Amino acid sequence: MRFRRNLAWLLLLCAVGCDRGAKPGLVGHPAPDFTIHDGAKTVTLSQLRGKVVLLNFWATWCAPCVEEIPAMEAMHQKMPQLEVLAVSLDHDGDAYNRFLATNPLPFDLIRDPAEASASLYGTDGYPETFVIDAHGIVRRHFVGPVDWDSPAILGYLRSL
Repeated sequence: MRFRRNLAWLLLLCAVGCDRGAKPGLVGHPAPDFTIHDGAKTVTLSQLRGKVVLLNFWATWCAPCVEEIPAMEAMHQKMPQLEVLAVSLDHDGDAYNRFLATNPLPFDLIRDPAEASASLYGTDGYPETFVIDAHGIVRRHFVGPVDWDSPAILGYLRSL
């Protein structure tokens, strides 16, 4: 009996330890709105209402972030109706601009060095991606790199 009680406590502690501080409560709720102005352009999330949005938080210094970009590009080619908004959290504007100069991307990018948008979503590890439906409701939250071109992911996104 004591073993089972200790095991239950251990499992509870492990579950609590897995909470990275993200806001899992966002799934099924309206996506927090934000406006980012990076000097070159301004993006307001709510202006994308009516489209399915893949909101990706990333940085050029994040190897897993860069690793998932080719799959994201392939997904975007297959589903151009999907709005991809990649929010870079790079503090170094020169590094960000150099990356984009050598890696032109076909979807919307904006830099938020203050990380104000990411804090609204509770992100603290990158990449993190939120799928937002056409009504502005968060439907999925992915932590870590995703194979965006996989049949399962493409099928899910098409279902929205």
